[in-house]
Amino acid sequence: MSQDIVADGLNQIMNARRVEKKELVIRKYSKVLLNLFEMMKAKGHIEFEVNEEEKSVTVKIVKLNECRAIKPRYYVGVADIDKYLRRFLPSRNFGSLIVSTNKGLFDQKEAYTNKIGGTLIAYFY
Repeated sequence: MSQDIVADGLNQIMNARRVEKKELVIRKYSKVLLNLFEMMKAKGHIEFEVNEEEKSVTVKIVKLNECRAIKPRYYVGVADIDKYLRRFLPSRNFGSLIVSTNKGLFDQKEAYTNKIGGTLIAYFY
């Protein structure tokens, strides 16, 4: 376990997916990780439930090919989002690139329509 809770959580999900587990428990979480899980849930990739008593998150993998944290966290302006889309996603209309802005977490489409840049956090498809 490192200091980056988002990267650790996404790595645990990918490790569980590789060994064909459908459900896992993540012991450390943050608000950013939970917001990222909300976005993944909205797209239909995972289901999750937070247990406040045990301070853990139970994640159920529904339909997920890959999810990764982006390291180092590049700052990207609106004009440069397309460059990173081609770098991290397999196709333009397939997957989501998560941008952390001063207005919250957005995927690439929301960031482009709001004309706001930020720091790249993760991608999933």
